[in-house]
Amino acid sequence: GRDAVRGATVVEKIRQAGGEADFMAADLSEVDQCRRLIRFATECFGGLDVLVNNAGNTSRGNIESTSLELWDLIMAVNLRAPFICIQEAIPLFKARGGGSVVNIGSVNAYIGEPKLAAYSVSKGGLMTLTKNAASALRKYRIRVNQINVGWTLTEGEDRVKRQEEGLGPEWIEEAVATRPFGRLLSPQDIAYAAAYFASDESECVTGTVMDLEQNPVGARRNW
Repeated sequence: GRDAVRGATVVEKIRQAGGEADFMAADLSEVDQCRRLIRFATECFGGLDVLVNNAGNTSRGNIESTSLELWDLIMAVNLRAPFICIQEAIPLFKARGGGSVVNIGSVNAYIGEPKLAAYSVSKGGLMTLTKNAASALRKYRIRVNQINVGWTLTEGEDRVKRQEEGLGPEWIEEAVATRPFGRLLSPQDIAYAAAYFASDESECVTGTVMDLEQNPVGARRNW
């Protein structure tokens, strides 16, 4: 993330719970900051076992309204940054005899909402990067998997709905009414899946794309 204050808050919570954590504010649209981030993590913990590519830009824009500047920014954050981070992580993983990459994607990768043109394309590209990297790196025992996330209630999603789409607080209740399990996904749902791919429980799993979504892709919505 780029917010040092929020990052420090999360670090403190992890430490209070008995874990180890550190934080570096970074703008992953900048190539050098992607590389610095991997070096920072290695210096903090003495090596690298797992890389989770979770940074994302979800700015709205359809095929007609998306500017070239917005297109380039979204591709830089959502697709180029994971590529760079994976490249930087490979020699570190090799030194430890293997590792795990977890890419956080989106079900929009398959077609996507019209208002998410660049975002959807970036996540489709990430899905191909996941499978290509998994094929290339398996000989080093480096696993690469992806979680395609469905509609998730986060502070960022709430902010976009209100500021960019002009919706009121009732949007959450209306969204929940469209979900078969009676709620939107939570960050914790995603964390469970990421922990599986990061752990030795999935040591023979690579190139897998998990759709973490209540409505299967292609299924009719009038459940």
